[in-house]
Amino acid sequence: MLEIFYKRRSTRKFLDKKIEDEKIKKLLTAALLAPSSKGNRPWEFIVVDDPALLEKLATSKPHGASLLKHAPLAIIIAGDKTKSDVWVEDCSIASVFIQLESEALGLGSCWVQINRRYYNDEVTSNEYIHEYFNIPERLEVLSIVGIGYKAAERPPVSACDVQWDKVSLNCYKNQTSFVVPDDCH
Repeated sequence: MLEIFYKRRSTRKFLDKKIEDEKIKKLLTAALLAPSSKGNRPWEFIVVDDPALLEKLATSKPHGASLLKHAPLAIIIAGDKTKSDVWVEDCSIASVFIQLESEALGLGSCWVQINRRYYNDEVTSNEYIHEYFNIPERLEVLSIVGIGYKAAERPPVSACDVQWDKVSLNCYKNQTSFVVPDDCH
């Protein structure tokens, strides 16, 4: 499993190639298997493959969403705020499960943050997306994951990129026995 963590990189450029239904089903299965607080499963998913709708998603905020215009698939991850007070955390886990399964299937993905972002000065990204996708008010859009076949492979993260200085043992900044590999110094 760690190999996927090293290999997975955000993909913003995709091939113009449809994703097979069986792979989409696996992506959704991964999301639906994600853990949630008290087993509430507050998430709901909207699968988007219509180019006109992907273009709408690409304009849901001024920066960071344009990659969706050329993605063959996007999954909107929304949380039911009436089911859980930690819907953000639960939906975040589901979003990451989608990204990890994407990598396992040989696909690329990129998280697009929607929660607490704005379409313009007066309309939130969440409100904008609600308008086009018939989303009930009880649901808040956390993120959109753009998915597709990678236009280019990026090199994986190396063991030297792991920031062991962010790890403390028993007390903040107490050194751990986990050390940086010798060939990284």
